Amino acid sequence: MVRSALTGLRVLDVTQVMAGPFCSMLLADLGADVIKIEPPSGDSTREMPGAVAGDSPSFNAVNRGKRSVVLNLKTPGGRETFVRLARTTDILIENYRPGVMAALGLDYPTLSALNPRIIYASISGYGQTGPSRNKGGFDLIAQGVTGIMSITGNAGGAPVKAGVPLTDLAAGLFATVGILAAVESRHQTGIGQQIDTSLVDAGVALSVWEATEYFSGAGVPMALGSAHRMNAPYQAIRCADGYITLGAANERLFRRLCDVLEHAEWSAMPEFADNASRVRNREALAERIEAITRLRPRSHWLALLEANDIPCGSINDYAQVFADPQVRARDMVVEVDHPTLGRLRTLGSPLKMSNTPPDVRRRAPLLGEHTDTVLHEAGFSDAEIAALRESGAVA
Repeated sequence: MVRSALTGLRVLDVTQVMAGPFCSMLLADLGADVIKIEPPSGDSTREMPGAVAGDSPSFNAVNRGKRSVVLNLKTPGGRETFVRLARTTDILIENYRPGVMAALGLDYPTLSALNPRIIYASISGYGQTGPSRNKGGFDLIAQGVTGIMSITGNAGGAPVKAGVPLTDLAAGLFATVGILAAVESRHQTGIGQQIDTSLVDAGVALSVWEATEYFSGAGVPMALGSAHRMNAPYQAIRCADGYITLGAANERLFRRLCDVLEHAEWSAMPEFADNASRVRNREALAERIEAITRLRPRSHWLALLEANDIPCGSINDYAQVFADPQVRARDMVVEVDHPTLGRLRTLGSPLKMSNTPPDVRRRAPLLGEHTDTVLHEAGFSDAEIAALRESGAVA
């Protein structure tokens, strides 16, 4: 049997919706034992569109490979049970508003006093500190606050958010990186630590080129459609029957593109002579290119550009994405059986590891499916579990 990279690590996952569940799912894919602590009503994504008997495809998309335990943390018994589980856990992930876990008596200072090895990751909208710390966290809001919406879409158009929940997913990724770094640090010191990241932190951190443009004194970055801030031509280009992407982003590639388009003289023109000039004159350059490409269909230009090793690509919808031979060859689509939803297609892992490959073929749990099993593993007797259930602390 192939050993997973994080076998032996136990995670208490007190998160809902997207950022936190995505983080803990990545750890589950890599072999950690992730115990998802849910309220009696369950993670709210269980009821998203397509739900059957309290389970939705959306919930399964970010909760595969976990075990579900239902604890009512509003009850003394639920909190005491949680503390008992936390005493022997390696990692705890929560995405409540700052202050909620402290009010429950389940914050990092409290739990680390009982378990100094615990790694406690907090994901929130704005972070645990600062004047906006108490505001709720939503991807749409974070994309606006962090400037992402100001540079997405076409110049002069209405604000547009990125199509994917960028700050949610990025916050989950950054938290995962922090957790793995904290695990390595604990190997050296024997002591855990708290990790604090947020949707807003993530959105700002992703704005690498935009921040560079602003910090360098070039002005406030604006929306450029599909164009690139630092390279040209590097954008969507119109053909006779739609668009393709074109990335001739260095001198060698640009000269080659000029030859392919039968306009070698462009590379000697002052306005296109180097990348900085092309960036300043990107609109004029795109007009010249499209005056030629719009005369022939996409298939013609893709074949010609690829034959000359010029970076280009189709602009796929998601039906085309998941039918793409390259995507399928990389196992980015997998199927799992689910007791209420039937056969489900879900995303594979982007990590390909030779010795400890991720396992993405385990389904998400039913609500409370593993409550008794996990509590038994933690040393609870049948009588204790029955009493907790009677009190409403567990379900």
